[in-house]
Parts: sequence; structure tokens; C-alpha cells
Amino acid sequence: MLELNNSDKPKIEYPCDWKYKIIGDNVDNMLAAVKYAADGLKHEVTPSNISKKGKYYSLNVTVHVPNEEKRNEIYKTLEENKSIKFVF
Repeated sequence: MLELNNSDKPKIEYPCDWKYKIIGDNVDNMLAAVKYAADGLKHEVTPSNISKKGKYYSLNVTVHVPNEEKRNEIYKTLEENKSIKFVF
């Protein structure tokens, strides 16, 4: 899947499962954003954490991505969603 070499950029073999962690303030909207971003692709969402005051939620998202372009597109789509504050 991930192979390190002497270049600055790791070599990733596609298709592969790619993991994102998202943090946001509305779980339902976050789940809808994942469904939209990963439309037609096999994906799984699991809970990760809730902030001490219960205002923010983090979710682990695994998507089976076919290529780098789609992996980056998913990241950008998640990042642009107003309910999602951070994407890692």
C-alpha cells in the first residue's frame, strides 16, 4: 500500500483503503458529507471521540479510493463542508 523511497513523496499503490479523521460539530451533517464525498465508493465510518463539553465530535473515515485524484477530491469535499472543522 504505502512504500517509502528516497523521494520526498511516498509511493502509494492504488486502489487502497485511505483513512481520514474528521472533526466537526454536527454528526448527522458530518455523516451526510462523508456519504456525499465517498459516493459510490466502499467506505466505513467509526466514532472516535467527543470533546469534553460535547460540542465537537471526531469520526474515523476509511474509503477505498481508486487513485490519488479521487483521494484528494474526497479530502477537499470534506474540508469544504461547513459542519467539518478539520480533516486529517
